[in-house]
Amino acid sequence: MLRQRVLTVAWLAPLMLVGLFGLTGGAFALFTAMIVLLAGWEWTDLAGVEAPERRLALLVGLAVLMLLLWLSGALLSIWPLWIALVGWLVNLYWVTRYPGRLSQWQATSCRLAMGLWVLLPAWVGLNVLRDLGAIWLLFLLLVVWGADIGAYFAGRAFGKRKLAPRVSPGKSWEGVYGGMAVTAVLAVIFAFWEGMGVGGFVTMLGITLMVTLASVLGDLLESMLKRHRGLKDSSNLLPGHGGVLDRIDSLTAALPLFALLTAGGP
Repeated sequence: MLRQRVLTVAWLAPLMLVGLFGLTGGAFALFTAMIVLLAGWEWTDLAGVEAPERRLALLVGLAVLMLLLWLSGALLSIWPLWIALVGWLVNLYWVTRYPGRLSQWQATSCRLAMGLWVLLPAWVGLNVLRDLGAIWLLFLLLVVWGADIGAYFAGRAFGKRKLAPRVSPGKSWEGVYGGMAVTAVLAVIFAFWEGMGVGGFVTMLGITLMVTLASVLGDLLESMLKRHRGLKDSSNLLPGHGGVLDRIDSLTAALPLFALLTAGGP
């Protein structure tokens, strides 16, 4: 297992670095679209679609919607991010009420629709941030990774109060606070690096903490869907690391919110 994980990182990390920070414009949009489509393939399974031909048809439909966003110029627009905000508020309600509100979203059609307001705005957010500047995309990635690392170590050391025991028993409030502490430090460093004044620093700190909490929600949403389906990983596309969604679940919630707050204003 360790060997598989190392080999996967060995080829995946350089590919992602080149794709995310070496490409711009249409090439970047195409590269990130491929990531989202892989995640979309996994989402069809989380939604309860088992027939390969139907999953492929749904994936083609997702690709068509992405192409329409691209051709219409909406890929760099703010309005899909507002849709994501509303959708993630609904997701928050379902996650915090699980399994009490299971009947509201367990239908395959509903879970497929959920995938649209999760995946498409995340793709838009990626392109909005890349257009804003690579430094903003890099900062968001560091925030999401920092939140995850901080939560892991703080949870192991101090975790007592369960965050969402019916969704993800291993997560604790102490872990969330640990992740927020790490991302707060990142916000301080970023504000200093960018030469922001006091007002800019306070704003960036607030945005960073909100995005940190959003990343936790993204993780919990995928955990809820996998628990409902009885799955450990979203797929085995990345040997030793699970699936694409397992790697970007936190980003799907963090991306649209961060892009909205930085490019579109509150």
